[in-house]
Parts: sequence; C-alpha cells; structure tokens
Amino acid sequence: MASIRRTLSPEYRDLTYQNGGTPIPADSPSHKPLYGVNYSSPCPSLVVLVIGFRGFLGGIFLQRYSRKGNRAWKQSFYRCSLCFFLGFLLGLTPFGNVVDIKHHDFSFEIKPPPVNVQQDLKGVVKLEKNIVMETVNLGIVAKQEMEVDFIPQKQLIVVTPTYNRALQAFYLNRLGQVLRLVPPPLLWIVVEMNSASMETAELLRKPGVMYRHLVCTKNSTNIKDRGVHQRNTALEHIEHHNLDGIVYFADDDNIYSLDLFESIREIRRFGSWPVAMLAQSKNKAILEGPICNGSQVIGWHTNERSKRLRRFHVDMSGFAFNSTILWDLKRWRRPTSNHIRQLDKVKEGFQETTFIEQMVEDESQMEGIPHGCSRIMNWHLHLEARGLVHPRGWLVKKNLDVVLPLE
Repeated sequence: MASIRRTLSPEYRDLTYQNGGTPIPADSPSHKPLYGVNYSSPCPSLVVLVIGFRGFLGGIFLQRYSRKGNRAWKQSFYRCSLCFFLGFLLGLTPFGNVVDIKHHDFSFEIKPPPVNVQQDLKGVVKLEKNIVMETVNLGIVAKQEMEVDFIPQKQLIVVTPTYNRALQAFYLNRLGQVLRLVPPPLLWIVVEMNSASMETAELLRKPGVMYRHLVCTKNSTNIKDRGVHQRNTALEHIEHHNLDGIVYFADDDNIYSLDLFESIREIRRFGSWPVAMLAQSKNKAILEGPICNGSQVIGWHTNERSKRLRRFHVDMSGFAFNSTILWDLKRWRRPTSNHIRQLDKVKEGFQETTFIEQMVEDESQMEGIPHGCSRIMNWHLHLEARGLVHPRGWLVKKNLDVVLPLE
C-alpha cells in the first residue's frame, strides 16, 4: 500500500522568524507523522480530513501573534459564534423519523394474540391442530348477553254499544278508566246509533286508550234491540279490516275486573266464564255461565226456567272469541261463507246462544276460564236511572236556584 510522506519545503526550512527564533527542525517531535514514522494510513482520505479538521480547530482556538492583536481575538470570537450557531441549527434539525410521544395515547390493556378456538360444554378448549388444553379460570366474570324471549301479547278488541241516557257519561268514563289499566295492545270500539255525538267523542279521548268511534245507521224505529245492530256494526268493521285479536262485548253498565282482561288473552278459539247477575227484582243474585273441570266445560249454571231451552247458557258479557273466526274460513274450517252476526228476530234472551252456535259446535270447542271457572270476574247489575231526565248535550241549562253572595 502506498504511503504518503510530507516533507518541509526548503523555503520553510530556511524561514527565519522576526523575533529571532530559529525554525523548528523537521526531525523535531512536533513534526512527527500522526500515524507512526512513515505517516501511513489505511485510508488516505480519512487522514486528509483529520488534518484539515485539526488545522481548522487550531486556527480558531490557537492565539496567533499579530501586530493587530485585537483583530485576532475578534476573528476567534466570530468563528466561535459561527460554530455555536451552526451547532444550534444542527440540534434543531430532525434526523430520521422523530415520533412525538406526548401526542400518543398509551393503552395499558394487555390484549392476548387472537387464537381460533372452539369451546365445548365440558370446559375444554380445542385448537385447530387437535391440541387439547384445559381452561383456566382467572376469576374474571365475562359479560354475557342476556337473551329475552319477547312474546307479543294478543290484542284485545273490546266492543261497547252505547246510547244517550242519564248515566251514559258515568258508565263510559268508568269503563274507560278500567281499560286504561289494561296492558296494551287494546282496541276499544264504541258504537252509537244514528250519529256520533261530540260529547262521546270528547270522553273517549280522555282515558288515553286506542279507540274507534263507529255509528250504526240502522233505522231505529223498526229495531227491537238496538244493541244487536250496534254489535253487528262492530263485527262488520272487524271483518272488513281483518282485525286480529280477541273480541269481547263489554257493555258500559257492567263492572269488570282487571283479571278478566288478562285471562281472555289466553283464549285460542272461544272462551267462557260465569257471570254474577242481579235479578230484575233486585232481591237476589243469579250465577250464569259454564261449569268447568279444569278448562273443559262440562255443564251450565242457570236459574231461569224460561231459558232452559237455550243451547248455551251464557250472558252477553260472559264469553269472548278469536276475531279470525269472522274472516279466516280456512283456518277454522267453516263449512259456509255466511257472515257471523247476531240475530234480532229471535226471542229475548236467545241472542247469545244463537250467535255462539254460529262459531262452535259443542262444548268441546270451548275453553273455561279461569281454571275451574271458580272465580267471578264481572258483574251485570241492571242498574238504570229511569226517573232522571237526561240533559241535552250532557250540560245543565239552568244554574242553581239559590246563590249565596260572599260577604
């Protein structure tokens, strides 16, 4: 490998200094090569760089004698300032990708690597490579998704015929407050004769029950029982709109228990229950309805001899049925497509049995509710205020006769 030797030129050797000094001989220790006697280096470019840097430092930090001494100090100061400024700029210059850790969100949650496992019911985890590992319970309770089986309740379709009389507002308001407490879904169908009164419409809005206000347009002069035609108007409405639910005829003057409405939701086809009735003489109570063995109807309660010829001894408020019987012929295998309606041209007291005979054949297609038919859940009292005068529009026209002034 080639070596480089630097020798002093003759002019440098013969140079004399102004202060009388003698030049430094070439063989003095200060002129010895940096890398040994031969001044050889494995990398010549590196040697040149080192020598140049050494000379630059020497020119900055070594004090040179000059006639103008202040000028030398100023040059050293400027050079030091320049080096300081360059170093400051180098310190601010980013080298590579510098990540600011202040703006990073640190997460201390330890997430295990994803493993495809299948857990069986015996508490053993099976990996894909047929490796069997026993599970370890660390006492951590995992959040389990609660599955709630939502079973929608059957809709109740309560049909109420009404007409203008003294206690009409009292009866409708009492029944509306009862239906208000029944859990939805519930549809209240109120039917009036000839026209819908504003007073009835305002009363139906107050309880907050979903309702439909219908009008029976049948000529009332030739009607034997207005309630029959009002109920038929509601049946036509249910059949025309294919309403699905349990139909119940609830007169506004009866008294009902909340348990009754909850029980009739369980009816599949036709259900019946006993009703307590106050006799016309108002001196005794009559129980009318089915006798049950569990939910099977095995007989009937009746105390009236004139009604013993009836096939089914049931009060109008003592039964309910599935509304699909009216319009779904295939489901119930009805032999004819005749409309199921109540009959007006029958003897008084036989409207119920003639209507039920159109829906069921015998007691085997009935359900007795509640279990054993051992509870009375509604009462038919036949209380009418016949001597009271019904004010027009349900408003009193005249004020009180006596007015006491305030003193």
